[in-house]
Amino acid sequence: MKFIIAEGLHMYKDDILSTLKIFKSAGILIGNGSRNVIKVLKLKGKDFNFKLFKQHNIINRHVYKFYRKSKARRSFEYAHMLIQKNYRTPKPIAYIENHDFIGLTSSYYVSEQLENSWTFDLVLGDHSFPDREKIIKEYTSLMFRLHNDGILFLDNSPNNFLIRKEDDSYSIYMVDLNRMNFYNSINLDKRLANFARITNDPQVIKIITEQYSLLYGISEDLCLKKITQYTQRQLVKRKVKKVLKLYKYLNLKKIFSNRGYVLFYIHFAFQISDGLL
Repeated sequence: MKFIIAEGLHMYKDDILSTLKIFKSAGILIGNGSRNVIKVLKLKGKDFNFKLFKQHNIINRHVYKFYRKSKARRSFEYAHMLIQKNYRTPKPIAYIENHDFIGLTSSYYVSEQLENSWTFDLVLGDHSFPDREKIIKEYTSLMFRLHNDGILFLDNSPNNFLIRKEDDSYSIYMVDLNRMNFYNSINLDKRLANFARITNDPQVIKIITEQYSLLYGISEDLCLKKITQYTQRQLVKRKVKKVLKLYKYLNLKKIFSNRGYVLFYIHFAFQISDGLL
């Protein structure tokens, strides 16, 4: 086992280790646990967020042991980096990796549980949410600042931002940090493509467009055109993925082994994605 805990928090080490032994049966589950398992558990009177990452296949287990940092380690290190740059994310506590002779068997990321917050998804989905437009603009300003700092948050989806009202303003905390890319500078296309997963709501896209074009100093029409284009591409990818999952589920490869049939079903998937069928 590899256990790394944040400086000054060693008083929690034994409690965390004890908690891992009862992780399956203890704590409050967040979400359905179908992919990663996230639970809230209380240690020394404080709530902590434990994230157990999905089990990897045998190849990735080997990769994450010898060639690439685990998702838990990246989450921990990126959280520290963001906090040093004055971004908000729940306080990182520790990460744990378990290995066997083949590779990584499991990994956990532990952070403080952020209380009195709600996901950005709730804001986007409720058109009557108080200060909704203000929060969307705050989110857009956060993304602009990340881009200026050369940080591309690849998991830029609504559930990965926690909103909390602090005094008379709204603070936005980033979670699910393991997928980020870093650059000396980020060009406009890559910046605007980063919004592809956030929403397909035209009203929200318009607010994002107005704010980002103002901050960047470009035409609002150009900004809107590009974000809409990338959003539509993402929708197509999602629909195609669903069709291909169904294809796999029905095991049509055994029935239609001929390449022409495979190409036909891929073409069929794209027609569905484009709304032609």
